[in-house]
Order: sequence, then structure tokens, then C-alpha cells
Amino acid sequence: MRAKIGHVLPFAEVTVRCENAEDARERPVVRSIDQAAFGGPDEAELIDAVRADGAEILSLVAELGPRIVGRILFSRMWIDTGSGPVPAVALAPMAVLPDCQRRGIGGRLIRTGLDALRARGERIVIVVGHPAYYPRFGFSSERARPLDSPFPPEAFMAQDLSPGALDGIRGKVGYSAAFGL
Repeated sequence: MRAKIGHVLPFAEVTVRCENAEDARERPVVRSIDQAAFGGPDEAELIDAVRADGAEILSLVAELGPRIVGRILFSRMWIDTGSGPVPAVALAPMAVLPDCQRRGIGGRLIRTGLDALRARGERIVIVVGHPAYYPRFGFSSERARPLDSPFPPEAFMAQDLSPGALDGIRGKVGYSAAFGL
């Protein structure tokens, strides 16, 4: 069955899995997803730089049948507080091929990634993204308000993966050098 644009696919049709060594031969395909979704090479180059920096925590791909149609990357970041750095995770980038968008694939990538991070004991995830999209996955600009960042406050959002993980945390966020911030 071929889904129509805008039709949410049943989860059984989409497989989300960790990117693996076999995908190395598919790297141009995975790169092309980032380029198509964002209209250029910047995000694909960011992923390469995050990997080179050793900051990658989790990389997932979404498959629709035999075709890789989406990807999400989570990397190490921190919050510099008066009592020392607090580890956190950056969600960036997340991409789905344009012809597969608005079908629930991005949401599936996000949910699967957040569940995997929770299982690994991560406590805080931060995203810079569309303020109408990411709150449905538990991200909040209000939770991120005590954190100093170079991003517009409405697009800078955080989520506690462990209840209360952000309570009392104030400080400046720090990203992998790959982000160039």
C-alpha cells in the first residue's frame, strides 16, 4: 500500500533502528536525506563534524520498506552551571525525505530516540526547532527558559527525561565544537 501525502502511516510500515556499520555503504543515501529535507549540505556536514568530534550519542534511521527515508541524531552537550557542567543531549538534526513528510515518520524517530535515551540513563534533551511541532513530544520553551543560549527563546526547548532533571538548573548551554557556537 502506498500512503498518500499527509496520511499517517501505520507504525508497522515504518521501521526505526540504530544506524549501523552496514549503513556506511549507504552513507550517500543517508546524507541525501539531510540535504533534501534541509535544502542543502549544512546538516549533513554537521553530522560528519559531530562524529569527528566524538560527540555522537545515538543515530537512528527510519525505513519504509527497504528505503531509508529519515534520520535523527542525538549528541552530547552540557549546561555550564555554577557548580559544574551538567550533561545533556542535543537533538539535531532530524530529517525526513520531503515526499515522506507529514506521515508520522519524524514523530516515530523522535519518540524512539527519546525512549532509547531514557533507557541509557540520559536525563535532559534540548532541541532548537519549530515551536508548534516539538511540544507534542514533551519539549518546552518554558523548561529551557533558565538556560542561556544563542537561540530565539520560542525555538529553544528542553525536556526532562527523568522527572525534575532540570529543576534548579541554570547556566549556559554548550554544544559540541561541531556546531560552531
